Amino acid sequence: CWWRCPVLPCAWPSTRPSLPTSQVVWLPEPRQSHRFQVLSVATDGKVLLWQGVGAGRLQLTEGFALVIQQLPRSTKLRKPPRGETEVGTTAVAFSSFDPSLFVLGTEGGFPVKCSLTAEEAALTRMPSSVPLRAPAQFTFSPHGGPIYSVSCSPFHRNLFLSAGTDGHVHLYSMLQAQPLISLQLSYKYLFAVRWSPVRPLVFAAASGEGDVQLFDLQKSSQKPTVSIKQTEDGSPVYCLEFNSQQTQLLAAGDAKGTVKVWQLSTEFTEQGPRETEDLDQLAAEVAT
Repeated sequence: CWWRCPVLPCAWPSTRPSLPTSQVVWLPEPRQSHRFQVLSVATDGKVLLWQGVGAGRLQLTEGFALVIQQLPRSTKLRKPPRGETEVGTTAVAFSSFDPSLFVLGTEGGFPVKCSLTAEEAALTRMPSSVPLRAPAQFTFSPHGGPIYSVSCSPFHRNLFLSAGTDGHVHLYSMLQAQPLISLQLSYKYLFAVRWSPVRPLVFAAASGEGDVQLFDLQKSSQKPTVSIKQTEDGSPVYCLEFNSQQTQLLAAGDAKGTVKVWQLSTEFTEQGPRETEDLDQLAAEVAT
């Protein structure tokens, strides 16, 4: 179905990412109820914070740049092409517990823990109408290719998921570089991963082989509990989202241009006994 709705286009300032924007996310509204904030990440390494200022305009208020020289020294990177110093950012997720803390996925395959409160100037010559700061605080062990999606746990401040072109989902703790769990879910790309808003140990992943896979870590940390065939011809599933209000619904979109809404059983919507404790125990494990 096509829906016609009024759209108020916002005028972007002259400073824009020079390469494609990978993702945009809404930030919690400022105190002024008529304002809004949007954060964008792009493959030129810029992370930009925009604010609505009325009359259909967006104002660039803060900027960050992920720069190789300012990443923690433990980060092992291949030599960048053409002498470039910026690291392309491909995905972003904010902590549910700290509004200034966010995780970036990168073209290099490694997630980066970052902060909006960073003060150090970024060592970059990229043009910008606002000063660019270096947000990186910690880097994690990489995937075997670019990351397409990251998702922070709504139930534990230290846990997040990442998925990418190597077909793996990694479960990380913010406190250590190595993933707690690494799962190969596809022999093709994984395009999205999302944590359940109601089950601490449940997440979903969108596969390049046409599947939506649901995991319950209370049952298994090695294989999906349910694999839903989204596309009959195996064409990729590109995106998915849980419904935080009607928690039995999960929407997924695929390469055919189709959006399907799946109704989940109570198995995936009702929290089990000791589930929060099991998540705490998982977060306390030390990666080997």
